[in-house]
Amino acid sequence: MNPLVELNLTLILFLPWFAILATLYWLFPRQPRGAARLAYDLVTLALAVGAFLWSVHWAIGYADPGYGRLWPQILATAVGYGVFLAALAVAFAVRRVVLRRPG
Repeated sequence: MNPLVELNLTLILFLPWFAILATLYWLFPRQPRGAARLAYDLVTLALAVGAFLWSVHWAIGYADPGYGRLWPQILATAVGYGVFLAALAVAFAVRRVVLRRPG
């Protein structure tokens, strides 16, 4: 397998599911909308993907190759998916506090 594809296989396989999760994060809740929320959501999604990529590369490097050639991909998938979900969950909770309407 191409080394570049092997390194990013987790992202390639999870891209459709991440697109669904990102769309749900983007759409809900429907209000308030504005420039601050748009900027916050864009930064959040970029940071979530960045954290995912960092964790995948870390997990592939950390995995013990003694368990087989597939083990680094399995570990990277589990760690990366957890990091992406955690980043979105934290951002969702923080967004409610940061972008709360005054009054």
